[in-house]
Amino acid sequence: MATVLAALSSAVFAQAPRSPGASARSELRVAVEVEEDVYRYTPANNGAGPMWCSGSTCLVRIGDDIFASGLDTIADAKPLNNCRWTIHKRDPNGWTLQQADPVGRTREPCPLATLAPDMLLLSANPTLVIDRTVHAGPARPEILQWSARAIDKPPQKPLPQWQGQPPFSEHSYRSFAADSSGGGLVLFQNIGYTHAEWAWRDGDGRWASAGRLVWPWGAEYDKPQPIRLCYPNVAVRGREVHFCGVSDIVEPYEKWRAHKQKLTGRQWDYEFRRLFYTWSRDIRTGKFEPWVEVASRDKTCGWITPGDLHVSADGVVHLLWTERAIDTRLRKDFFPDQKQAYALCYARLREGKVVTRRELLRAEEGGPAEIPERGRFHVLPDGRLLAFFYVRGHDPAGKSVSENRLIELTGDGPPGPAVRVPLKYPMSDCFTATPRAGCQPSNLLDLLGPRVGSNNTISYARVRVK
Repeated sequence: MATVLAALSSAVFAQAPRSPGASARSELRVAVEVEEDVYRYTPANNGAGPMWCSGSTCLVRIGDDIFASGLDTIADAKPLNNCRWTIHKRDPNGWTLQQADPVGRTREPCPLATLAPDMLLLSANPTLVIDRTVHAGPARPEILQWSARAIDKPPQKPLPQWQGQPPFSEHSYRSFAADSSGGGLVLFQNIGYTHAEWAWRDGDGRWASAGRLVWPWGAEYDKPQPIRLCYPNVAVRGREVHFCGVSDIVEPYEKWRAHKQKLTGRQWDYEFRRLFYTWSRDIRTGKFEPWVEVASRDKTCGWITPGDLHVSADGVVHLLWTERAIDTRLRKDFFPDQKQAYALCYARLREGKVVTRRELLRAEEGGPAEIPERGRFHVLPDGRLLAFFYVRGHDPAGKSVSENRLIELTGDGPPGPAVRVPLKYPMSDCFTATPRAGCQPSNLLDLLGPRVGSNNTISYARVRVK
């Protein structure tokens, strides 16, 4: 059973300060109801970890029940495939381990999804290599399916149907998304540096179509090449599929690669600097719209981290991401006049075109020092859209800051005032029970991730929003 950190049956609501003339709609009140540890893990030292599948989620809510997938390191197996998936359930008595893969080995965590009325789905990627000392090898993607009322029973295993026989491996970088209203389900899985394979399951449970999503082309690089995208946020709306990921390739500029090699001694250094979006109007056709570059920090060797994606009822696509302006290791030799800056960024797209772009919080060298980390969307039952994120650093008075905040996003207008979420143990990163995984909009914000200062522990928190 999980260790209970804090359980608050009646909490004081934190409220955003109201500015003169602010409407009641702009106000948020939040109360922390639960803070608990879910499981502890031993680092697998295989390049992944419990938050590796950050573009998907390892947390879903089905009615009053909460399910979390975890990562358990196998003591007698060598990296890379030295982990197995686990399933945990929360009931009024706390968290209990329900399932652990009895035979399979894998590298990455296994994301979850849910479909009405009570279907729990897990995306697994077990290795086909039998020898536990072998470093890497082929894998076979599979979906595990339970009824939420019988999570302790053996799962069904409806295997995805792919186009041909893709050479899957333990490096899947996969994305798993579902639509609770239409019943559609999509799985993306990367193949090398050229493309992602995808498989689509229709609302009737049939694997109805499959294909390839070919990466955007980096013509401007010293050696033109595909721009592999990783850690994507994927959303399904009816038969629409929306995809937004960040570039993940070996440093493409020779002068920077050579400089980094002098610093690190490595001949490679991966970059995460360009954010791309595409979508399919009907995934059954296999056609995706042209790639849109939403954001870039390519000119100053910066960094971009995808945060979240939401498709609202009016068809508008909302994106959330964080940026770091520069790689300070290169500043002296390549861009000495550039300041370091950090920002939480938000954009709205309609029909594949950016219509709104703004910074929700910015910290700049020599200026404000409250640094935002990855943000997640939260959708209320009335459709209002919120952003939840972690902030570290110092406030204008020099006081140390380490807290989570919540703000409302108001379309074309400025965001609402930020409210501090009074977690006793702030979360530096998190999964949520997101509609992208088939979960319903809710006044309850469910969070799963590492607490600030925690040691190999994944925790859960529940926040009520009024």
